[in-house]
Amino acid sequence: MGNLKEAGIIDISQGKSGITLAKSLDNITFFDVYKAVDSVSEEGIFHFHENPNANCPVGRNIHRAVDGKLLKVQQAMETEMKQITLSDVAEDTRKEILSETT
Repeated sequence: MGNLKEAGIIDISQGKSGITLAKSLDNITFFDVYKAVDSVSEEGIFHFHENPNANCPVGRNIHRAVDGKLLKVQQAMETEMKQITLSDVAEDTRKEILSETT
């Protein structure tokens, strides 16, 4: 919860109200929450083969071959996450609940 508070997504107070949203649902994206709680490091979300063997032809070249591609995947994911709001999720949830009753 502390990370969400630091990101300005929630407010925390003592007493009955406890935790409240600091922004409206349409102003909170999946990306906002992801960055607040997932603690993505500067290296990105993909971590592999941290200490490749320099004597291995694959090991010494794997990062040059794959890192740029994985960065593109991460950027595409983050771009999509920026388009989805918590309001979208709330609306879809309402629709699902209504469809159960029909």
